Amino acid sequence: MTIVCLDLEGVLVPEIWIAFSKASGIPELKRTTRDEPDYDKLMKWRLGILKEHGLGLNEIKRVIEAIDPMPGAREFLDKLREETQVIILSDTFTQFAGPLMKKLGWPTIFCNTLEVSPDGAVTGYRMRAEKSKLVSVKALQSIGFDTIAVGDSFNDLAMIEASKAGFLFRSTEQIKRDYPHLPAFEEYGDLLRAIEENLG
Repeated sequence: MTIVCLDLEGVLVPEIWIAFSKASGIPELKRTTRDEPDYDKLMKWRLGILKEHGLGLNEIKRVIEAIDPMPGAREFLDKLREETQVIILSDTFTQFAGPLMKKLGWPTIFCNTLEVSPDGAVTGYRMRAEKSKLVSVKALQSIGFDTIAVGDSFNDLAMIEASKAGFLFRSTEQIKRDYPHLPAFEEYGDLLRAIEENLG
């Protein structure tokens, strides 16, 4: 049996931090895992900016409530779930994911957890595991599943390359140039067909 492992941001929904950057007027927060391969470095930098500006979880959640899935994402996900099991593997956080999962029809998501003080300040974060996307894919494989993985950023490459089949979706030109052996797609219909060809 095959399980499809999808990244969340950039594949199914817009980047949360880019949306928050626009809403808060803080351009530095546009930096994502498409730009910075070191996730720990990226998150510590983000938390420093939030502290500097006195922003916390409540402000971020208000922005997330207004984010909709990318056009066609819900239909793609529904169709895919009719054909096979799907797990979203994301480096986002449980505190961010709820409103987005509701809009996507409550798919299964494995993600991380923010540490939040009583006043709503984000004080840190806890990863499920180091290299959690790769670890998750390997764990699924260890109990007899084949995996197909889809992502757009540096932190997706390991799970894509470790899977039976892997695809880039709406990735950066730099990543596509650096990983020319990975099929890259821009439209959900094309991605769905590629996944379907590798199911079984």
